[in-house]
Amino acid sequence: MSIMKMIIQIVRIVSIQPLVSMLLAFGLLSFSDLSSPELSAAESVVVYSGRAERLIKPVLDHFEQTTGTTVQLLTAGSTELVNRLRAEKARTPADVFITNEAGALELARSLHLLQPITLPEVAMAIPEHFRAPDNSWIGLSGRMWVIVYNTKTVDPSSIHSLLDLAAPSWKGKLAIPTANSEYLQAGASMVLAAKGEKTAKNFLEGIRDNAGNEVYGKNRQIVDAVAKGKVSVGIVNHYYIFRHLAKDPEAPIAPLITDQDKDGMGSIMNVAGIGLTAHTKHLSPAKELIAFLISPTGQEMFAQINKEYPVNPAVNADPAVPPASSFRASTIPLTRLAELREPIIHMIQDLGLR
Repeated sequence: MSIMKMIIQIVRIVSIQPLVSMLLAFGLLSFSDLSSPELSAAESVVVYSGRAERLIKPVLDHFEQTTGTTVQLLTAGSTELVNRLRAEKARTPADVFITNEAGALELARSLHLLQPITLPEVAMAIPEHFRAPDNSWIGLSGRMWVIVYNTKTVDPSSIHSLLDLAAPSWKGKLAIPTANSEYLQAGASMVLAAKGEKTAKNFLEGIRDNAGNEVYGKNRQIVDAVAKGKVSVGIVNHYYIFRHLAKDPEAPIAPLITDQDKDGMGSIMNVAGIGLTAHTKHLSPAKELIAFLISPTGQEMFAQINKEYPVNPAVNADPAVPPASSFRASTIPLTRLAELREPIIHMIQDLGLR
């Protein structure tokens, strides 16, 4: 086996983001080198996933086992996969595109990389505000961007809004995601949409100063820092808190859902979702996969395994998480995330977040 073939085989097996970025930068690979394995024409579907493998593979494995359809999974960063779809055009082997937030899906739609999902189940299973206007992408599971706090050091009644964490009183007590985190970018975009440029800038400046060196690449690292008392509060997706508590029920942490006042912006709710690629070669199994993921069985798996909120209203969330009826979510359309992605990334860069 040649060196190049060995590299390509490795890329196909593992999550490719760090390796691909390096190889592309040095000119050792091109997008054409990264073509997926040959597929049997009838019973295969290729998934490009911006979600970590551990969050999506158990559900895909269940689909494989129950249908006999082979799933070829390729994981990388959502933005990187959008760029790959653009480069591959009609040559792409991808049948569906899964991301961890709606902004990347809406960006793919705006670039004409997706096509409408013509399934009768969509209208029945997925509320309109969790899908694109033309149904070219739909939500699969919801997550809130919440505050995780240390129950030994923080009085939750002292925090009413996510924006409160920008106050100087939290200096040295806060942990945040890195500047390139899609969760930070999406959350800050929602603040920008709800409160305007000045408030968004003040929020980002404040959390930058308050966090200092407490900047983490993974949400679970933020939760761990709060649990160990290294910091008092952090900003994370809600399900990381409940996964930690499932492993360590005595951990001194809890979620805080903010911005519930009459004039508050509501909790920031985003969705992981799926789109049908414009150039799918396996339309029937791709639609079968989408139908499974929004079915009660697929939705229950997201709820039980990941502690995420099912977007299908017929399916209940895991009892460990606050019921959706107990809080008010932001009403900002998720389609705005793509529109605001570039402005918020520029703002984050200009303010020097790490």
